[in-house]
Amino acid sequence: MAPQVWLITGTTSGFGAEFVKKLLAKGHKVIATARNTSKIAHFKEAGASILALDLFSEQVTFDKVAADAVAIHGHVDVVVNNAGYSHFGIIEDDSREDWIKQYQTHVFGTFGVARAFLPHFRARKAGTFVFIGSTAAWGGIPTLGAYCGSKSALRGAVETLNLETKPLGIRNLLVEPGFFRTELLNDNNVTYVDTKFEDYKPVTEPLFTTFKKYHQQQPGDPAKGVQRIIDTVLGENDAAGKEFPVSLALGSDAVEQIRKKCEETLKLLDEWEAVSSNTNYD
Repeated sequence: MAPQVWLITGTTSGFGAEFVKKLLAKGHKVIATARNTSKIAHFKEAGASILALDLFSEQVTFDKVAADAVAIHGHVDVVVNNAGYSHFGIIEDDSREDWIKQYQTHVFGTFGVARAFLPHFRARKAGTFVFIGSTAAWGGIPTLGAYCGSKSALRGAVETLNLETKPLGIRNLLVEPGFFRTELLNDNNVTYVDTKFEDYKPVTEPLFTTFKKYHQQQPGDPAKGVQRIIDTVLGENDAAGKEFPVSLALGSDAVEQIRKKCEETLKLLDEWEAVSSNTNYD
């Protein structure tokens, strides 16, 4: 397969950094992005191009980044929307600004990037978007309301984008990882909001402690996870011969969690079908 051009957001660590390393090793061309390019300068020395990208920008800035990215190699084949962070807090404690930041990062900024590259992909009748979601989209987690909500919104938006753009030759892949040993739970990448209400402390205190201790104890290997995503995009190894999916659970824990949620949902539908149905006009 001829080398492809990949643009990746959030490459300072975790999945983003793994994408850059693996793709360069396979001979692909990489455009690595981050808010602070000094943190990814080493990727330029390794052969990648680097661009500044802040997901809190306006659409005009995303459009400029897309134009600059296309100008580097003449086109872009794959855009990986990877950047994200975790916010922990009880919904009653959270502020509007807390939620705006989560949605700006995981939805508004992410789709600002996608929107910027859509004209290029439409003109070429080809292109692949990869969105890094989360199994958090499949159910609530106490103290992670903003995170779960934003990842759920991402899921719905990606599925809609796929319906709109698949006929145009554009592919969309929503990857929903379980727990991987990235820097997502690093204190520098996490916001913990201590509750102001005694009623919630039996929930927040043990959960915050658990998540803080879970950093670098997660079961998933980011290198293996990223390789499976690359295989899916390129149709190689275990992904060879399979129809390109709109979503991909990533990690044994992700498969287990999503399957359990689907089974519970089917059971709920069966149990409440008589109440849920027969609501049409006679």
